[in-house]
Amino acid sequence: MNRRDFLKVSGTGMLTLFLSGCGLSMLNNDKPAQSNMATTEAATISEGGKQKMKIVVLAGSPHRRGTSALLADKFIEGAQSGGHEIFRFNAAFEDIHPCQGCDVCGMNGHCVQKDAIENELMPHLLAADLIVLITPLYYYGMSAQLKTVIDRFYSHSGAISGKRSMLMATAYNSADWTMEALVHHYETLVRYMRWQDMGKVLAVGCGSRSVIEGTAFPQQAYELGRSL
Repeated sequence: MNRRDFLKVSGTGMLTLFLSGCGLSMLNNDKPAQSNMATTEAATISEGGKQKMKIVVLAGSPHRRGTSALLADKFIEGAQSGGHEIFRFNAAFEDIHPCQGCDVCGMNGHCVQKDAIENELMPHLLAADLIVLITPLYYYGMSAQLKTVIDRFYSHSGAISGKRSMLMATAYNSADWTMEALVHHYETLVRYMRWQDMGKVLAVGCGSRSVIEGTAFPQQAYELGRSL
């Protein structure tokens, strides 16, 4: 196993840092004139000047105490410390169903499937300022549970577009190409939905809870949430 930490950041003036261990990647969007604080003007501003956001965390792991679940926990902890409102949707433990392609919603209406996505998640997605996708890496892509949720965006594609987003993922493999397919998929989704990528944490070389707990990834997830 390649035991290399890999930290990659966008061209916003940040440095690229290599560390030893399981590998660390924290990537930010490459829009040169924008920062996390500068791009959240639509959110509510608190007395201290920090903007309060409504954040939806979409977790796709079927393991309640898995590696990606830990990243979700730490990100939420960091975001809550800044007073942000969090709604977490654990897709693997909810009654959800895939898009049927019936087009009854017309991309701007209620889905015919009255499951947890339609009844519980969708109102929060429509109101969200930031959507965070968190998943284990399965065959170099996101989990089926998370993909099921994303496919159901179809019923309100226009209303869900134009938001901010993040990606966090964990993988056993630590090769430098491990996350390429997932990141490309995510970045294509960002482009299609006209989202603004606010950052990525890509935890390679972390195949178990005990391993990832010994890396910098959980703290990176926490700091990403706290920085909002």
